[in-house]
Amino acid sequence: MEPVDLIGAPTDVGASIRGASMGPEALRVAGLQAALERHGLTVSDAANLSGPPNPSHPARDGFRHLDEVVQWNRAVYEAVLGSRRANRFPVLMGGDHCLAIGSITAVAQHCREAGKRLMVLWLDAHADANTHAITPTGNIHGMPVACLCGDGPSALTRLGDAFPAVADPSNIRQIGIRSVDAEEKRQLRAIGLKVFDMRYIDENGMRQTMEQALAGLGDDTHLHVSFDADFLDSVVAPGVGTPVLGGPTYREAQLCMEMIADTGRLGSLDLMELNPARDVRNQTAEVVVDLVESLFGKSTLLRP
Repeated sequence: MEPVDLIGAPTDVGASIRGASMGPEALRVAGLQAALERHGLTVSDAANLSGPPNPSHPARDGFRHLDEVVQWNRAVYEAVLGSRRANRFPVLMGGDHCLAIGSITAVAQHCREAGKRLMVLWLDAHADANTHAITPTGNIHGMPVACLCGDGPSALTRLGDAFPAVADPSNIRQIGIRSVDAEEKRQLRAIGLKVFDMRYIDENGMRQTMEQALAGLGDDTHLHVSFDADFLDSVVAPGVGTPVLGGPTYREAQLCMEMIADTGRLGSLDLMELNPARDVRNQTAEVVVDLVESLFGKSTLLRP
């Protein structure tokens, strides 16, 4: 497999709850690098990106900290694109989920350059498809999906050389969704995303859900996973800023990761919204590292 770059982005500038800025270090303490190396991967810790501090200002014109969010996403975009252009596998360690704008825009840019088709799996409790006109908070970590599909400020929607970053919104498949704002529900339908919410998982099971979410993968597909720690049920993962009960269990999440690994198409990864300030003895970071191992091929048995 390609060598891995661990890229830290220690900021909570897109969120209202502080603490996600400590996420990269929590993943390091939980042994992310060593865990990947146990699976034969060459791993380099590219250290942390730098950016402006969180000014803790109120929303202005529907956005909180827009200038700071733009600066962080530019840094993420350049780091992730540089990693992919060097034929390396970028793992972005967040940080709040606003950073996925820069990460996925970079991967989309790489796919255009390499003649690949981009597919994004968005593993999250939240749809993150708000805009400045409908957001109840102004927090930009609730807007990255809308921005990636072209609905947002130009400084975020035009980070790359194409607009929108994700030309076909149906190539974003959301899994585990269970918290969507009232106006955001209409936005999701207007965008045209494929959303596999918790009701769908409850009715069909995780195996069928993942089969549907991964449908259409081909040899020319670059699969990007954007993993928010609150994807997991908050009993399993308490160390997040916006926990939501009723998410996937530990075993359901493991099946999800193993089925992604089985595709052999994973090419980049976001690990977002880990909040050590709300965790219990780094429990959530350790669970995330365990799941990441499954993404990279850990399994109970040797399977064909």
